[in-house]
Amino acid sequence: MSAHAHGQHEGGAPDEMFEPAAWDERYSGEGTVWSGHPNAQLVAEASRLTPGTALDVGCGEGGDVVWLARQGWRVTGADFSANGLARAARHAEEAGVADRVDWWQVDARTFDAAGRTWDLVTTHFLHPPDGGMVEATRRLATAVAPGGHLLVVGHAPSDVFTHLAASHRRAMFVAHDLVPALPDGFEALVVEQRPRTTVRDGVTVQIDDSTLLARRTT
Repeated sequence: MSAHAHGQHEGGAPDEMFEPAAWDERYSGEGTVWSGHPNAQLVAEASRLTPGTALDVGCGEGGDVVWLARQGWRVTGADFSANGLARAARHAEEAGVADRVDWWQVDARTFDAAGRTWDLVTTHFLHPPDGGMVEATRRLATAVAPGGHLLVVGHAPSDVFTHLAASHRRAMFVAHDLVPALPDGFEALVVEQRPRTTVRDGVTVQIDDSTLLARRTT
């Protein structure tokens, strides 16, 4: 896994998969890595919001970016993999939304918005190592505009993932783990484990999406 690692990844050395080079290699092939469909919790929550500006950190191949742009958002897609961003840019071009999207190469572990803010800051399946998602959430919260929303979704620990390296499993989290990362002036609206059915290796399994939605009130 990487700083934007998706817990379902099974290849690569445990530590190397947290670094950009491993993801650049993974995104260097011809085939797509992800489905291209938007993540379920993004659709569930962002569909209720008035489109404005959005930042998607750990955007990978850009499935969520394209969906947001199609809903009328002006989106910045961010990732630490240059190859991932190149794929995402192609995806946005093919989808006809390139004029609504900007790209930013950045590592969530050292993310600094430098005073920039967005109406929606979102990240899905960003799993920094060693419990690093708490600090990443704290950093991402600084990029939320007053009245805006922060949506953080990730894999909860589960027996479904016992085949992964211990370092990968330790990077997973439950939604309540992230609440202490919210700065003053944020209101937690959703702190849930949301069951979702998916297919792994031809077998239908249930996993939980750890889902935190918060609004900046000041």
